[in-house]
Amino acid sequence: MKKVGLVMRKIQFSEAQGPRVFAERLRSIGHELGVEIVFISPERHVSGHDWLPGYEHEKGDLVNYDVVLDQIYGQGIEHVIYTVSGFTFLNMFLKNSVLFPHSFPDPALTGYEMMKPFYSIVDKAIVQTEFLKREMDRNFGITDVTVIPIGFNEEIANKHFDPAQVVDNRIMWIGRDEENRRPDLVLEYARRNPDKEVFMVFGGERYRESMKKYDIPSNIKLRFALSQDEVFQLMNTSKVYWSSSKFDTFAMPLTEAMAMGKIVVKPEHPCYGHISSTHAFAGNEMNWFELVNMASAVPYKVSNENRSYAFEKFSSRVMKAGYADFFDKWLSS
Repeated sequence: MKKVGLVMRKIQFSEAQGPRVFAERLRSIGHELGVEIVFISPERHVSGHDWLPGYEHEKGDLVNYDVVLDQIYGQGIEHVIYTVSGFTFLNMFLKNSVLFPHSFPDPALTGYEMMKPFYSIVDKAIVQTEFLKREMDRNFGITDVTVIPIGFNEEIANKHFDPAQVVDNRIMWIGRDEENRRPDLVLEYARRNPDKEVFMVFGGERYRESMKKYDIPSNIKLRFALSQDEVFQLMNTSKVYWSSSKFDTFAMPLTEAMAMGKIVVKPEHPCYGHISSTHAFAGNEMNWFELVNMASAVPYKVSNENRSYAFEKFSSRVMKAGYADFFDKWLSS
């Protein structure tokens, strides 16, 4: 069985968030395709928190190259997918290395200036959206780019789908306690709309402590590090899914929400252009509160159009077909 190394930060492997979900999904798909996905990460933590002075992630990745290369060489791996721009220098040691970005140097993101130099030496990438493919070319002249979405789990989406369980005033938000995710907006929405029940779901246990700094309204329900089953079960009972992030490379929870037939409220940023079905409404912090209220007030409980669109565009079946084609070409080089 051919080996492919998947290089991510240690904290990305340890938390129940997008990168870990992607890693597990890729490993499962790889197994079906006869490819062993080997998880590789630095042994040393840079920081348990994002963007503390002196602990910026890309700087930390640079000092961990020896640890990462030892693991790659020790397992005889010749093909590597890396998810963090700070590991771009793997190109110097492995000709078959490809970037699959979980972040991107967009002005909406903290630390984007630090990422830019690393992208200048990327020569091959897999991205999750056509938007990112265009941006790779426009900003960095990277033309060898393959688009493969992170597919949701159809089995889980079907198991938990039950329109009868939808609670009309329940709003769901998934994110992190980070400035670019705008959790402050969600808290303010809840204060102004005490008739709504708002679930805020965080991918890591570390946010349980960080959220204590806020004055949290009584109609906010906090959840931390839920399993995929728990996420889909809670998603099913919600009527509206709201994303307030400034930027996403894929917005996995948005595609999962659509797969569960949620009415979606999303940002206007073009990185969300792939979330474009009948009941997906784009706005900004000037009108989001009204959009969420209008979405919760519609007479139907689910959007079958959103659900059909998600299954067609973002299912794990689509992801598997993309990697089957990619691996067939890449692993022969």
